[in-house]
Amino acid sequence: MTKRRLRIGSRGSRLALAQTELVCVRLRELYPEIAFEVEVIKTLGDVARTASLSAIGGKGVFTKEIEEALLAARIDLAVHSLKDLPTTLPRGLKLGAILEREDPRDALIARAKADGSATAHLRALRSGAVIGTSSLRRLVQVKRMRADLEVREIRGNVDTRLRKLDDESYDAIILAAAGLNRLQLAHRITALFSTDEMLPAVGQGALAVEIRAADLDLERLLAPLDHGPTRCATAAERAFLRALGGGCRLPIAAHARCEGERLLIEGMIASADGAHVVRSSLEGRRDQAEAIGERLAEKIKEASATDLSF
Repeated sequence: MTKRRLRIGSRGSRLALAQTELVCVRLRELYPEIAFEVEVIKTLGDVARTASLSAIGGKGVFTKEIEEALLAARIDLAVHSLKDLPTTLPRGLKLGAILEREDPRDALIARAKADGSATAHLRALRSGAVIGTSSLRRLVQVKRMRADLEVREIRGNVDTRLRKLDDESYDAIILAAAGLNRLQLAHRITALFSTDEMLPAVGQGALAVEIRAADLDLERLLAPLDHGPTRCATAAERAFLRALGGGCRLPIAAHARCEGERLLIEGMIASADGAHVVRSSLEGRRDQAEAIGERLAEKIKEASATDLSF
């Protein structure tokens, strides 16, 4: 008897494939009678490796081509890092599952010294040390902690960035802890930034499975993978970002967490040069996640009205 076949779209980077494999393992355990096949799809973000993300379109550069394949039924579902997905999905698509979140924090990876040791924290780096990051959000928050550091853009996948660090192009780089953990590279982490020190990107650490909105059967199949607290927390974060303009070019960060039936969200927006930073928090009922995110956005807009334009 021929197995039912479901095609899963993924980017081709080592991290993207590792994340897709995490989803595949769960699905194969649940549904051994179904053949799950991974199809690699190149996105604009994969092709334009040297251009800055803001220059080539920001949100959606790692997802657009995959979503087009999903809408055209060339694949049946797609696995994404939730932080890469625009806050408003294309018509006809929905999030079928959001898996339990990995560590949402940012990680510092410092270049090893001659004796094999590495600087323990950003605070311990020498004045003028070069930090690599492709994120304006991280740049602004690094400068708030250490204005004397030089921050330079770095592009490429995780392995490429680590190689650039080891080749002595940078003194340290900043990456998402979740990606390093999923690639079994946690040993490269020098220090983890607390969310008080550095608020993460919206959705950071969470994996999303995107499907066609009309595919109710597939939505039922994915239900065991969906993690309620993560869906609620990231819904608040994404509502916060959407209310601030979604694709806005200003540095935006947010992190929400569920505690029982309560939800707490912290958010930040800054000017592009980091001269003006507004950060605030809000708490409410977990079942009002999106409304809480939207209210926090309005609160921050009011506080930043004289310094930032939306």
